[in-house]
Amino acid sequence: MTERNQSSSLRRALAVLGHVREHAGVGRGVSLTALAEDLELSKSTVLRLATPLIEANLLARDRDTGAFRLGHGALVLGQAYLSTLDLRAVAAEEAHRLMREAQETVHLCVYDAPHVVYIDKVENQTNLRMASRVGSRMPAYCTAVGKAILAFLPDTAMDAAVEAGMPALTPHTITDPDKLRAELVKIRGRGYAVDDRENEQEVRCVAAPIFDHSNMVVAAMSVSGLTSRITPTRARELGVTVTGACLRISRGLGSTR
Repeated sequence: MTERNQSSSLRRALAVLGHVREHAGVGRGVSLTALAEDLELSKSTVLRLATPLIEANLLARDRDTGAFRLGHGALVLGQAYLSTLDLRAVAAEEAHRLMREAQETVHLCVYDAPHVVYIDKVENQTNLRMASRVGSRMPAYCTAVGKAILAFLPDTAMDAAVEAGMPALTPHTITDPDKLRAELVKIRGRGYAVDDRENEQEVRCVAAPIFDHSNMVVAAMSVSGLTSRITPTRARELGVTVTGACLRISRGLGSTR
């Protein structure tokens, strides 16, 4: 077999694998007939392409129905891939792109109840430097990153934030638990959070959540800047931009959201 034919066979075998992944459903599998028809291949060709995938445990075939489904080898590969993922590494390209597009400082944070921890920072050197630093912690209830994470966590996370206390850091800080709950509902609806001078008097931040392969929120990324630059109108525009960046990071982590 020529190199070109080998490449063609590999692509078609991967198409078989991908089609089973997308259409097998829970416990059903995909029939040989459906595979052949959907991929416009003969049944004999599908069987030939599937054989090495079955031998590698990437595909499995039901003995009774003949239907194809993913094999346990696919899980092994997925686990191996996930073990190599590092949140900062996956987010780095998007964080730098976001900084260049927004011309503001970008933060990447994770949740450590009831706080958020800054694990990365990409600073716009042309503007005023932000006081935040990698490794620092802030209460989740008064930061955009914290609210973006709380909005997609179970209610117990919100309860923990309330129990830890909600003192006013500025005149704009949300200190009423009911108002915070209402704010989290809005965040879930629009997909991003805004810290409107709630943590620092002259700073406005916009953040969106980041989800992992199990579609659980694991982090958030924000754009932060002075209120003179991030006006309410620009905050809404940045909300769309930040949400898009976080969606791409989430997909890099294996999320299907």
